[in-house]
Amino acid sequence: MAGIGVRLNRIFGKNTISSNLLGVSYSAGVTVTPMFVIIGNIMLMSKVLEFDKVGYASRELFSCTVLYIFIFSLLTSSPFNAVLSRYMSDIIYKEQFEDILPCFYVGLVMNVALSALFGIPFCIWEFMVGHIGILYVFTGFCGYMALALVFYSMLYLSICKDYTKISLFFLLGMALAFALSLVFAWGFHMKVPSAMLLALVIGFAFIACAELAVVKYYFKHNSGRYRPVLGYFKKYFSLVLTNFFYTLGLYVHNFVYWFTGLRMTVADTFICAQPYDMATCIAMFTNISATVILIARLEMNFHEKYKQYSEAVIGGRASDIRNAQKRMFHQLAVELMNLVRIQFIITVVVFLLCIVLLPQFGFAGLVMRIYPCLAVGYFILFLMYSEIIFLYYFNDNNGAMLTAASFVAATALASVFASGLAEKWYGVGVVIGAFVGWTVAYMRLRWVEKHMEVHVFCRGMLIKMVIGIPDPPKVYDAYAKLKESKEEAEHG
Repeated sequence: MAGIGVRLNRIFGKNTISSNLLGVSYSAGVTVTPMFVIIGNIMLMSKVLEFDKVGYASRELFSCTVLYIFIFSLLTSSPFNAVLSRYMSDIIYKEQFEDILPCFYVGLVMNVALSALFGIPFCIWEFMVGHIGILYVFTGFCGYMALALVFYSMLYLSICKDYTKISLFFLLGMALAFALSLVFAWGFHMKVPSAMLLALVIGFAFIACAELAVVKYYFKHNSGRYRPVLGYFKKYFSLVLTNFFYTLGLYVHNFVYWFTGLRMTVADTFICAQPYDMATCIAMFTNISATVILIARLEMNFHEKYKQYSEAVIGGRASDIRNAQKRMFHQLAVELMNLVRIQFIITVVVFLLCIVLLPQFGFAGLVMRIYPCLAVGYFILFLMYSEIIFLYYFNDNNGAMLTAASFVAATALASVFASGLAEKWYGVGVVIGAFVGWTVAYMRLRWVEKHMEVHVFCRGMLIKMVIGIPDPPKVYDAYAKLKESKEEAEHG
């Protein structure tokens, strides 16, 4: 994300109130705009088309369809992103840009195949058991596949530093979706839920096609080397698990409550826990600014210290390396503490606003009783994610995988336990899981700091390792050599 850092440094470097506001707005725009645009568009369509007057069963079916589209498209995309990002970073460093399209195509096929592997059986179940119309089922499946492609293609635009275009595509796609929803509902007299769903699918497809076009525009040459991409999945399989475990951890507590007393079944197919799911959404929005703060501070402060340490390792003296290392880890500690301070203030303010204002918009009762504990959990969760980013900086893939695995396991087990407690403690599973993951990541960062020299200088090999029959350990025989010299002298 160096592209963000360069622009943020220019903006914040002016040290004025207006420049600070502009910097915060820019960093927020390039990171969380897509999500807010989609949610805002759904709310706007619902208001204009009077979605609240639609029958309860139809409203719940639409809500569950959109919920499943988002959750499972994220889950099926998550195993590939980290490995493909690592592969692209390496080939960009080597300036082998012709290898990016093979990487894109391999990841695209794998993503589509995995998404379809889970999506098609569910759609068959939805049609056969839920008796939902085939056109509605097919529309939902197309939306699921289109959003999976959107999330996948965003990875390549991020590598190109084209965050502005990502936000622009989402704005145009959702504007198109809003206009089409009016045309379908008022012009073609479609049912409101079907019109909204079809419009969203077309909007997602537009975003995916626009992203694919930009990728093809940037990378025109194809080397045809597909096998090295697959080799990276074997070499960096820990990245696959890390990204998948982290994404699963975001929703595993929801899955637990889908099978408790809060469970609601829609059309004998979809399962959800509406109060808990809504409280989770609000809690995530309460702390989403942590992502913006982390990106801004990493790009503006820590990245420079990391660069100085890397340059010292390449050509500096031992004292220069140690000093650069101390400055780097000191900056890491500073960034973590600043993130905690700033995000804590923001979370408290947003939390108070939610407690005061949301009941006036119909969010009350059980939702607001569950929300406070979840807000605390997501506060710790985003802090844990910042530590995973730092572990990636130090190439500690095993530490990141251990963090994500402990997070998802602790969250699942603690959520099962919390489901038997009072309603206000339902979110304690996220609190415990995030705290366990944060602790593991913190301990791993301390381990990396203590073993940084070994981590950097002692991971290479002087002799290349090969597979085959090893050479004999005896490489020179002094007596045989002496005997050979005597025989040559006698015959000479």
